[in-house]
Amino acid sequence: MRNLSTAAANTRRIQFAALPYRRTDGSHTEVMLVTSRDTQRWVIPKGWPQRGKAPCDSAAREAFEEAGVVGAVARRSVGTYRYDKRLKNGDVVVCEVHVFPLEVMRQSKRWPEKSNASSSGYRSKRQPKLCRSPSLAKQYVSSLAGPSTGLAR
Repeated sequence: MRNLSTAAANTRRIQFAALPYRRTDGSHTEVMLVTSRDTQRWVIPKGWPQRGKAPCDSAAREAFEEAGVVGAVARRSVGTYRYDKRLKNGDVVVCEVHVFPLEVMRQSKRWPEKSNASSSGYRSKRQPKLCRSPSLAKQYVSSLAGPSTGLAR
């Protein structure tokens, strides 16, 4: 059962996520997922807005912090999804996550959250079932299928 205070129930929080992907030699698209710290479920890197940064840059920063990836991020979101986030005080808020594709150019050997056992790995776009959110799985497959992702270099 959800622990919703009146204020928390009426608050929608915004987060930004990166959808890290790469194209293989066989022209397949693979998406990088990371495991969440608490539930160990496969997710995409996401986090809170960062003061002074554009939404796409906040998303790219999260991808670096959580998976060590660096690349070209799209300036426009390819979509949104919502989920219930449990805060440290126990309240639950609805988060609306805006997703930005990030074409991975490289993965660093070290990154800020590497020691948090946030394992990462590429998953083929043909395997959306690996992602627990059906809407998120469909979103990442369809967003990468198009000819243009509006990437910022």
